[in-house]
Order: sequence, then structure tokens, then C-alpha cells
Amino acid sequence: MTQHQRVREQLHLLEAQLREQNLWQTNAPAASAFESTQPFCMDTLEPFEWLQWVLIPRMHALLDGQQPLPQAFAIAPYYEIALDATHPAREVMLVHLQQLDALFSDENT
Repeated sequence: MTQHQRVREQLHLLEAQLREQNLWQTNAPAASAFESTQPFCMDTLEPFEWLQWVLIPRMHALLDGQQPLPQAFAIAPYYEIALDATHPAREVMLVHLQQLDALFSDENT
């Protein structure tokens, strides 16, 4: 399995987990929310919104276009800080994000 295939599979698992945890939204945030200059749109989007509306679609676009994937990629550390320790989906989502990050580590490229 290629890196592109592994990344796509992990994105599908991430989406499935967001849906299972009832974190998947049916309505997109206002267009202005995507104009943020902050990493992860932290000033305009909630962490799970950023996954759904920014990361997942952008990664799929790269994969669909057979574009090179990011070299340095690690989002789990942000989520370790951004998600409240008491959030019921925190641990399971961190596992999925760490698995995604691992696909971009030196051992997997």
C-alpha cells in the first residue's frame, strides 16, 4: 500500500470517528471563518471543525490530484493541548490523529 493510500484510509477512519462521536457537522461554518491567519483557524473554528472543514478536504484534494504530501506533518500535539482533558472524544481522537501523524514520520516515507 502506498503512502497516499495509507493517508486516504486514515482520513476515512478519522471522518468515521468524528461521525461516531457526533462531532461531524452538516452545515459549514461561515466563509469568514476560513479567512483566519491563525494556525488551525484557532480563532474562528473549533478544533473538530478544522478537521472536518479544512484538514480532511485539503488532504483529499492533494491525494486526488496526486500531489506531493506534506513533509513535516504533526497535528496531534496541537490537539493534545486544544482539547479539554475531560472531552469524551479526546482520547480516541488523539489516537487517530497520532496514527495520521505517524504516516508522515521518517520511517513511513
